[in-house]
Amino acid sequence: MNLVAGKVALITGASRGIGRAIAHRFAQEGANVAFTYLSSVEKGEALAAELAAYGITAKGYRSDASDFKAAEDLATQVLADFGSLDILINNAGITRDGLLMRMSEEQWDAVITVNLKSVFNLTKAVIKPMMKAKSGSIINLTSVVGIRGNAGQANYAASKAGIIGFTKSVALELGSRNIRSNAIAPGFIETEMTGELDEKAVEGWKQSIPLRRGGQPDEVADACLFLASDLSRYITGQVLQVDGGMLT
Repeated sequence: MNLVAGKVALITGASRGIGRAIAHRFAQEGANVAFTYLSSVEKGEALAAELAAYGITAKGYRSDASDFKAAEDLATQVLADFGSLDILINNAGITRDGLLMRMSEEQWDAVITVNLKSVFNLTKAVIKPMMKAKSGSIINLTSVVGIRGNAGQANYAASKAGIIGFTKSVALELGSRNIRSNAIAPGFIETEMTGELDEKAVEGWKQSIPLRRGGQPDEVADACLFLASDLSRYITGQVLQVDGGMLT
């Protein structure tokens, strides 16, 4: 059963980790995939080729979601290339960790701009075509840190908490147009970034999680697929925690 067959999904920050897993999962399920990246053009083209191997249309765009004009131009280009835009997944994000006492204004601004402003930029850019189609699913990647907070991540926690408030507000504004807005809050997900962390600390975190393990990127991708498909057609304004019970 192809849950999103024929639909067009735009995924930001798909060059690695969770974003990459989401792109692959959607392509497997028959969606045509537009994605953004900021790294090398070669890597973007390689991912597009990988996704096209599933028999769908895939195209990468080198675009900075935190730039308002670039986000507008991206949405226009995706509509021109694909003909429609059914699903938006705001996944792009960065960290610039440090205790508040030592955190610079640049560290604060960078995280708020990339993590939160980009969600505003792209959501604003896609709502007109979605309203015209009277259909759409917007999925924003937040974090358990946005719910609970975390020492040394005041900027990241603020950006991810902001995404939750934004998601719920958009759900209230656009529900009458049959556009749904939900968020996914991953917990400890094993990606290239977590592979660089101290092994002992990682094991300690795993033991504090009820399921006693870290999550995999494809498990977040599965949650995205659910929220993008008609299986969740009566769900909007929600935050789905994919955290192994970490915040239970």
